[in-house]
Amino acid sequence: MNFHNEKLLIRKLQQGRDEEYLLKWLTDPKVLEFYEGRDAIFNMEDILRKFFNRDDEVFRCMVVYDGKNIGYIQFYPINKATSTLAEYFEMERVYGLDQFIGNSDYWNKGIGTLLITSTVNFLLTKIRGNRIVMDPMISNGRAIKCYEKCGFKKIRELREHILHEGEYRDCWLMELTN
Repeated sequence: MNFHNEKLLIRKLQQGRDEEYLLKWLTDPKVLEFYEGRDAIFNMEDILRKFFNRDDEVFRCMVVYDGKNIGYIQFYPINKATSTLAEYFEMERVYGLDQFIGNSDYWNKGIGTLLITSTVNFLLTKIRGNRIVMDPMISNGRAIKCYEKCGFKKIRELREHILHEGEYRDCWLMELTN
């Protein structure tokens, strides 16, 4: 499962090829401030356990831009096994989306917008999704602005939704419908 748009390629994670990138990004405080938390301490064992050899419904992918690995994206059907968003469990073809650009040299260049619009297009047209949901922390204004630019709407606040850096943080439930 690969898809691309312009200089962007989204490809399935490959063990033996991608672990070092994930480890580098998930030990970078600039990335961890927004994804997992700066108090998260990742080692190679954690990377292997979290991203590889999983028997679940999550599609884990490398983000490649202009031939360089720059980030990570995952998508998954929303259900009891993959999410806590119970209001979507009875709906058909609802997908969750999580991502980060791990190489901060590629931040603020419009690549996040290209990544989200490309993935949304793939999920709506190839996978035949009806809705796509995300739950960014309210404090992550840059991500929220990007998602709104891509057509996502704020649905409601999720109070104390995620444990991040030792505190439960509020998030926005954001949704895009087909």
